[in-house]
Amino acid sequence: MNQPPEEYVVVTEPQLLRFSQNCFESAGLRGDHAQLISRLLVNSDLRGVRSHGTRQVDGYCAAFEAGQLNPDPTVSVINDHGAVVAMDGDGSLGYLPMVRATEAAIERAKQHGLGMATVRSIGHYGSAGHYCRMCMEADCIGFSVQGSRNHGRANPDRLPSDPKPPLAFFGNPPICFAIPGRDSPGVVLDAATRILADYQRGPEFEELIPLIPAAFFKSVGYTAIAALLGGGLAGVSGGEGTVHERWPRARSGGMILAIRIDAAVDLDAFHSEVDRMVRDVAESFEPFPGHDRALLPGAIEAERMAQHRLDGIKFGAMEQEAVRRVCERHTVTLPWDDRANA
Repeated sequence: MNQPPEEYVVVTEPQLLRFSQNCFESAGLRGDHAQLISRLLVNSDLRGVRSHGTRQVDGYCAAFEAGQLNPDPTVSVINDHGAVVAMDGDGSLGYLPMVRATEAAIERAKQHGLGMATVRSIGHYGSAGHYCRMCMEADCIGFSVQGSRNHGRANPDRLPSDPKPPLAFFGNPPICFAIPGRDSPGVVLDAATRILADYQRGPEFEELIPLIPAAFFKSVGYTAIAALLGGGLAGVSGGEGTVHERWPRARSGGMILAIRIDAAVDLDAFHSEVDRMVRDVAESFEPFPGHDRALLPGAIEAERMAQHRLDGIKFGAMEQEAVRRVCERHTVTLPWDDRANA
């Protein structure tokens, strides 16, 4: 899904930022809220994470337009226990509440060595890497997951006579670990918990279950832990009834943990160890089949971001279709037709 498209139009970073912000403002968001979400979505496009970039604008705006998400939330603190802060996102998309939670987690990490914040009553929060990279910029290690209400319950409309879905494909919440280096991109595992992607379903993939059961068992465990830390710990199962009834797409929660590195070890020494590992892996391991370099997670995204800022972003058919839909509804100029200040 996130492979570079073979056929595309080239769109620049400023064009995508203007397009996204115009759409969100047209859907009822304040300027600063629209700007924040747009910045994070365009960052995903720049990193080559097409699934979580500005092609999401169409679906997000549709949810705001339909009254399923709150376009003007008041993000509030529910509990504050020093190193741990619990917040409520007031029925909005997860981006703004999670950024506020990450800022709080980093602030507490600076004070206590560790800082954790949770948010409930939110919609999709996008790539977990957005928030963990904020931790990296503050010389912290970041860990984030998202969970949702009733995660782990199979299709509620399934009849007793219907076959149960295979446990091996149980959920796929986002998860990220981010560890900063000094002269390297560090290590950023910005992923989801299942061993296979959402679109990898069907008999040919189910045949893999008995061949590599340990891999599927691990992904089931990762999913359960992520969902409980990102959802259960955030309080998505209770105490939010009126918010959930008012904003039905706000069924999720998120968690961000920031670890201040120099609370445990000398910062320069840690950065040197991260850089050493990145270098040693590149020099001493054979790369994956079809690749010419041995890279740890995060390196490709960092390279793509630098390249796309210079050359523009390749917008494939799926992105173009989604953008056309939202532009038609909001009379917004297609980003690749926007030549002003491009």
